[in-house]
Amino acid sequence: MSDQKHLDPNKKLDIEELLENLEDYHPTRKGWVWRKKPAGGVDMGPFHYRNMSEPLKNSLGLPAAKYFDHIDPQPECVVTTEIASGRFEDDIRRMRMAAWHGADHIMVIRHTGQSHIDGMMEGTPEGVGGVPITRKQIRASRKALDMIEEEVGREINFHSYVSGVAGPEVAVLFAEEGINGAHQDPQYNVLYRNINMYRSFVDAAEAKKVMTSAGIFQIDGAHNANATAKAGWLVMPELLVQHGINCAYSLKAGMPKELIGLSTVPPNSPPAPKLWYDLPYAVALRDFFSDFKMRAQQNTRYIESDIEEAIRTHTIDTLISMLTSADLQSTITPDEGRNVPWHYNNIRGVQTVKQVWSGLDGIKELVSLKMDGPLGEMSRDIRERAVAFLEEIIEVGGYFAAVEKGFFVDSAKYPERNGDGIARDGQGGVGADSIVPRDPDYYAPVCAHYGENHLPEGVEHACDPIGGCTLCRPEKIAYIDELDTEDSVAKRLEKTWPYRKGDLIRPEVEWAGDGTILLQMMIPENEDYAREAALQMALKMGLSDPQVINLMVLHPAEGCFVEVKGNVTFDIDRRTLKIPAKVELLPEDEIREIVKRIGLKVVAGTVGEDEHSVGLREILDIKHGGIEKYGVKYTYLGTSVPVSKLVDAAIETGAHAILISTIISHNDVHRTQMRKLAELTREKGIRDRVILIAGGTQVNPDMAAETGIDATFGRGTKGIHVVDAIVKILKARGLA
Repeated sequence: MSDQKHLDPNKKLDIEELLENLEDYHPTRKGWVWRKKPAGGVDMGPFHYRNMSEPLKNSLGLPAAKYFDHIDPQPECVVTTEIASGRFEDDIRRMRMAAWHGADHIMVIRHTGQSHIDGMMEGTPEGVGGVPITRKQIRASRKALDMIEEEVGREINFHSYVSGVAGPEVAVLFAEEGINGAHQDPQYNVLYRNINMYRSFVDAAEAKKVMTSAGIFQIDGAHNANATAKAGWLVMPELLVQHGINCAYSLKAGMPKELIGLSTVPPNSPPAPKLWYDLPYAVALRDFFSDFKMRAQQNTRYIESDIEEAIRTHTIDTLISMLTSADLQSTITPDEGRNVPWHYNNIRGVQTVKQVWSGLDGIKELVSLKMDGPLGEMSRDIRERAVAFLEEIIEVGGYFAAVEKGFFVDSAKYPERNGDGIARDGQGGVGADSIVPRDPDYYAPVCAHYGENHLPEGVEHACDPIGGCTLCRPEKIAYIDELDTEDSVAKRLEKTWPYRKGDLIRPEVEWAGDGTILLQMMIPENEDYAREAALQMALKMGLSDPQVINLMVLHPAEGCFVEVKGNVTFDIDRRTLKIPAKVELLPEDEIREIVKRIGLKVVAGTVGEDEHSVGLREILDIKHGGIEKYGVKYTYLGTSVPVSKLVDAAIETGAHAILISTIISHNDVHRTQMRKLAELTREKGIRDRVILIAGGTQVNPDMAAETGIDATFGRGTKGIHVVDAIVKILKARGLA
């Protein structure tokens, strides 16, 4: 490893340094790791959790965590995030961000064409639809994850795909380089990549053997049936059959049950009555396959480009996971529909799982599934249809014959048939006629090899005659660096250096310096006009290549919500930015002493026609850590208080300060109330002896000078901030 062994949370990960001495790097550990769940539950802040794992050393909690001692409970299940930027050097940065929010299964999607490449790729070319899986890409990513693991305090499972024509070679690569989890499913090859069915199953046996030797957790791809079927909720019996074939074949190839995972996807989505399909299916699946691990994934078949729609569906899916079981919870976002893999949508997906899991912690102790009614009947019906489906496969001559007849991904509910299933020719497809029978004395000097391997006499371990294979002797691995000097990580890093290490700043959602931003707007026109108007507005704002990636009709005539993706064409130089000095709070003892000495008094109220009171009460009341905690005496006049009444009260009580709260900001009414306060205190002749402070969700620090008052506070303000400002102003005026 390079000298960069420990990450500084306040510094960016140094990609160039990470790539140094990569030829000498080998993974620090191999095999899949599950989260550690304390038997007695987890105590965090004021709460006890029943379905949580050990917390992280460094993490970022949910937005509301600030109200609960900044706790960050971590679900007991492994949490997946999927990355597909096409540039591994930017994937690594996203991995770090996702890990800080709780992801510990980092799944890097392989680029679209790699299923049909019949050998290993080398170098680090830029990918399309995903990142090219190469030794350098894997090694750099796993090396980065070693450091990220240490930073967050939890093992992270790195995952990719063992499928395609080069499946066995990829499995060896993964075993050598410390990949922890992988998709491996011979049926996926056959149905969705048109790889010859016999070749696919032969390759799968070898790949599964190699994966087992390295403790690589296998996830199948049966969920693709309801992701591609015309009506995903009708193929539930087939899904059980596909899972069954995958599990049985994996066991026959020597893979232990604990390394076999089912990729389960709820087959329906709102506005359908989702629960009546997805919950019976989840129960049936877990009843049949209780010996295997479950990876619960979100349904992507019906997701459009609206991230909020995806989150709402994801919430229901996670509820179903908690009502049944999930060893892994995946987080899928509609990035493909938006045509950009967004950094922050990875985080949104992880946060959705955390929020649902913590909010519904211990749900099975409070509610139970009613199996003696429709749920039990529907679950049994799915299982019976699956058994009948499998029996028919056997009757027609087995799996390969059934595939040739188009049994799979037929859009009718079994036993009905629509005749639109995926059919493959047993003698066709990629890699057809490429299976070669082994000679009677076949011998390969490698370990973790499937099938008959006739070892020479006296040899106990297959690779002993060559002094060990690469799985046993990693120093034998041939590391090949960049092959193309132009399409390489070095060239890409050179172009993005000003944004990563220089002084230039651009927004990004996919890779460094891409300049991509998202605009949200409401256009008060019908769909056709709204789309074109939004594009014109983006162009007039100076964005290049604007594209409407989401449009939601609010009313056919009244308007549409539109999201436009575009690119900024300029940079911001960090050296020109003037960062406001952070407010250094006075010591609490000093504040209390001054407050007591002068007998500090304030009057407060929510002004105008504003009925909000919670925020101001938190600034005032001792139970919320408000100014009362520091000895300040206050007169609270309530809500919808005229400014004149507050000024009169300040005169009557001899108050040192007037505090107003203005949550409502329509038509800039908050600014109007602040100006009115300043003007009225001048009219009454008390402006020089009373401190004027305003607060509210739409208030910012610049508004004080703008409206003529002394201090303004926005979101996140605590009582200490207000009393600190009052005391400092009193000191500046020589009154304290």
